[in-house]
Amino acid sequence: MPENLEGAKNRFIHSWGEMGPQWGINRTMAQLHALLMVSEKPLSTDDVMEDLGISRGNANMNLRSLVDWGVVRRAFVKGDRKEYFQSEKDVWNMFCRIARERKKREIEPVLETMQECLALAERDKASTHFRERVGELLDLVKTLDYVLGKIAQQEKNAVLPRILKLLT
Repeated sequence: MPENLEGAKNRFIHSWGEMGPQWGINRTMAQLHALLMVSEKPLSTDDVMEDLGISRGNANMNLRSLVDWGVVRRAFVKGDRKEYFQSEKDVWNMFCRIARERKKREIEPVLETMQECLALAERDKASTHFRERVGELLDLVKTLDYVLGKIAQQEKNAVLPRILKLLT
């Protein structure tokens, strides 16, 4: 691989890894996802360990998580008994799957907690300020939940990219 391509690949993997914790996943999981996204062929656990300099346990745990999220899948390589992995290549499909997981793991629990808090506060009529703030936040989170729900329903979203282009 030409030096400038290798450097670009490493920079992308590092950058994606730095962004991971801001999205609620660990750095290694994000780096592993980036590595698989830019790999032309499926990679084995050994390939991942070598490329990222991580342990087998770390590689296995993060590969399993990425498979659970639906953004990485197991791949068959003819003539080889090793287990291989490849990333979802369609970025909109990947975005929809990530939206589905984030909705399930982050938005829905917060929504439930906020509804419980609001119900508890309704019993105490003196907490008007609290009820108003939480009610406003609850409306916002419900809207976000609705939008993510619509995105998460899609596997291939032809409308969303067009809408986003209109907004830019």
